[in-house]
Amino acid sequence: MSEQFIDTAPFDESTEKRWYVVNTYSGHENRVKDNLEKRIESMGIQEQLFRIIIAEEPEIEVRNGKKTEKMKNMFPGYLFVEMIMTDEAWYVVRNTPGVTGFIGSSGGGLKPFPVSPSEMESILRRMGQSENKVLVDFGIGDVVKILSGPFSGKVGTVASMNDQTQTANIHILLFGRETPTDINYNDLQKVDEE
Repeated sequence: MSEQFIDTAPFDESTEKRWYVVNTYSGHENRVKDNLEKRIESMGIQEQLFRIIIAEEPEIEVRNGKKTEKMKNMFPGYLFVEMIMTDEAWYVVRNTPGVTGFIGSSGGGLKPFPVSPSEMESILRRMGQSENKVLVDFGIGDVVKILSGPFSGKVGTVASMNDQTQTANIHILLFGRETPTDINYNDLQKVDEE
């Protein structure tokens, strides 16, 4: 996890619902999520701890010529917890079996910094759970320019669009061949043909 996830802007932690990154033992994310959900229920703190997610996205795997879709953990060893950072909620999360700590905490009893809203929005969008939909001015067949990532600056044609994941399948020319690639709507700009 890089420091770009951390939001250091001042906020009222006692009343504001924010996302935090919780470190777990790698491979134990589902068990920790279940443990945390049970603790929230048994301790009656549903007004302080809300959603707990394991950031996963679909991945196509080809074995013996057969395609299968499985979920791939984008951040192994981490959970995202939406919570109001009260002393009680902080204590419950930290002391859940399998939790090794919070990301963005300097230790010494200091509470962690939350994930920046824009970074969390990007993660939720990749998972298809974003509530904020991006309005686009392009459609299937339009020529678009890729604004960021490994194909930044490349121009391609929109082959298909997935409004749920907010991604478009773009066909770009790479090494003399048309190559399909999925790009987030936010990273695309329509090219006006003149």
